[in-house]
Amino acid sequence: MPLRGATAGGPPMGPKRRMADGGNQVLTVAIGGFGAVGRQVGRRLDEGVPGLRLTAVSARDKERAASAMAEYAQPVPVVELAELAAADVVVECAPATVLTRIAEPALEAGRIVVVISAGALLANEDLFELAASHGGRIIVPSGALLGLDAVSAAAEGTIESVRMETRKPIAGLLGAPFVEERGIDLENLQEPLLLFEGSAREAAAGFPANLNVAVALSFAGIGPDRTMVQIWADPGVTRNTHSIEVISDSANFSMKIENLPSEENPRTGTITALSVIAALRRLTGPVRFGT
Repeated sequence: MPLRGATAGGPPMGPKRRMADGGNQVLTVAIGGFGAVGRQVGRRLDEGVPGLRLTAVSARDKERAASAMAEYAQPVPVVELAELAAADVVVECAPATVLTRIAEPALEAGRIVVVISAGALLANEDLFELAASHGGRIIVPSGALLGLDAVSAAAEGTIESVRMETRKPIAGLLGAPFVEERGIDLENLQEPLLLFEGSAREAAAGFPANLNVAVALSFAGIGPDRTMVQIWADPGVTRNTHSIEVISDSANFSMKIENLPSEENPRTGTITALSVIAALRRLTGPVRFGT
């Protein structure tokens, strides 16, 4: 079913803000996963975001993370996943398989959990109830997708259909279970190939590292079984391109975004980490734009 308010910012509902030096109130932030996205989010927080303070990170390679920390102006400890829950806000930037290990302790403690592995929420919808029962909160940033505010608004009325077409460079689709299981040769592809057409739920299962955007779209709108997705492998594009069309009783609209793939991880758009920072900034900022 659709998840209302999945992208909302606003004042935190669970944790109380702590007092920083000088009397200003801040939220402490911990990052679960220190790969391409986690490191970029960490650097931004270390540089300084008003009302937020980085206090811990977790990483599969603790030595590498500790080495990266040495370059920070204010280094923080590298901790185990469960220890992240000590912070007011826990940002999940890890492989989808460890989402519950990050989210469950934090939600049980009434924390805010920012989730970028939206696809993993399909198999762990009990996290929504956990958040509700303990005063926690799940925030799914817009990430590589635009227009989630408009979709959420339309969902307050009646949405007839939501369709998304995704076109990705070959490098961004290599290794996807759907591709591997069918033995599809993408590296020698010379023209666009329609790999998949079906529901967002099915797309997330076949492309777990690629289709977090489709799941976020589905939760904001009419759910993962009614949101229809096409996935194209396109040797002619250099950016991850998503086109969305929504038909509803309040408005019909279409959107298109072309995201520059991350140099460190071509399956992830560069804008993903920036979207996390924007979502965090909205937690403490005095002014908010968007629904």
